[in-house]
Amino acid sequence: MRPADLARLNALRQRLAREAQEAATRREAQAQAAARERIERDRFRLSVGAVTPQSQGERADLAPPAAAPEPRQRQQDEAQALASSLSDDFDVSSLLDTDAALSYRREGIGAEVPVRLRRGQWSIQRQLDLHGLRRDAARDALAAFIRQAARDGLRCVRVVHGKGNGSPGREPVLKDKVKRWLVQKDQVIAFTQASAADGGLGALLVLLRG
Repeated sequence: MRPADLARLNALRQRLAREAQEAATRREAQAQAAARERIERDRFRLSVGAVTPQSQGERADLAPPAAAPEPRQRQQDEAQALASSLSDDFDVSSLLDTDAALSYRREGIGAEVPVRLRRGQWSIQRQLDLHGLRRDAARDALAAFIRQAARDGLRCVRVVHGKGNGSPGREPVLKDKVKRWLVQKDQVIAFTQASAADGGLGALLVLLRG
C-alpha cells in the first residue's frame, strides 16, 4: 500500500471514529433524558396518589410527535467502511522486527518496548478470543475490540488467534491476518508474540497508545 493511500486510509478511520463517538454521545444523552423523564413521572405518581379517571367527553386525538430519526444507515455504512478498511493484502513483513517473536513497533517506538511487553511490564487488561471465527467475523471483532479498548483507556490487551491445531495443515490461519490488521490500527503502537505463560504461539500481546 502506498504512503499516500495509507495516509488517506488513516484520515478516513479518524473521521469515522470521530463521527461514531459523536453518535454514541448523542445516544447516551437521549438515554439519560429518557431516564430523567421516567423518574419525574414516578415521583409525580407517588406524590399525587391514586386518581379517578373523568368522563371522556369530547376530546381531540392528537398524533404524537414523530420521533427524531436515528442515522442507522449512516452508522451501518461507517461500520462497514471501517471494517473494510482493514486490508487482508497489507504487507506487514517489512514492518516486523526479525526477532524470534516477529514483534512490531510503530515508528518512533523504542526497540526495547516489545521486549518489555513480552516480559509482562504492562498488565493484560482485556482479552479477545478469536477461536472459531471466520476471517470477516474475526476482522470485525478485532476492529471493534481495539477501538473500544482505546476508548476505555486501556494500555495492554491480549488477542488470542489460536495455534492452528484444528486447521487444515495445522497452520494458524488467523495468526498472520491478525498481525496485518493490527498494524493498520492507529491505536496500536506495538505487539509481540505472548510468552508461554500468556498463550505462547497462539496469542499476541498488544500495546495501545497511552
